Amino acid sequence: MDWLEEVIQYLTDQKLQVTTAESCTAGLVVSELASVPGSGQSIDCGLAVYSPEAKNRYLNVPYEAMSRDGLTSEATSKAMALGALNNSAANLALANTGIAGPKPGDDGTPVGTVCLAWAFRHEGRVYVVSETQRLSGERNEVRLSAAHESLSRIPDLHRQVCDGDIAPL
Repeated sequence: MDWLEEVIQYLTDQKLQVTTAESCTAGLVVSELASVPGSGQSIDCGLAVYSPEAKNRYLNVPYEAMSRDGLTSEATSKAMALGALNNSAANLALANTGIAGPKPGDDGTPVGTVCLAWAFRHEGRVYVVSETQRLSGERNEVRLSAAHESLSRIPDLHRQVCDGDIAPL
């Protein structure tokens, strides 16, 4: 069993259903999940939300927050994850925003900078974790690395939520 099949098995065993809010990866996270036979029961939906308008319209991310914190920021990725969680039947939301390349962001953010967020609904409470990573490679290598990183972290982060190692909002 490869690592992605193990993630799907974990989602199934834990009765986790995923929604995604993807900017940098543009749907690659949910596509990677869907590549595993039997994964459909673990997927609620996936959104590719590139523009600030889409982030606001579909995820309720405030324009003011995106302007203040930047489009490539942990604050924006957290708001995206919470928006996806709140607008779906899922109990796990994965979100990302970043600069895959080939050029740095308008604000000088380096290529390969990706902000990832995971939002969990567990026992009536919501938990959010985020991190920023600097990934290497060409544009599509950065996108795939970001997708894989967000998926591979699910079991560990979910265990931390269940064990009380991550504080609820």
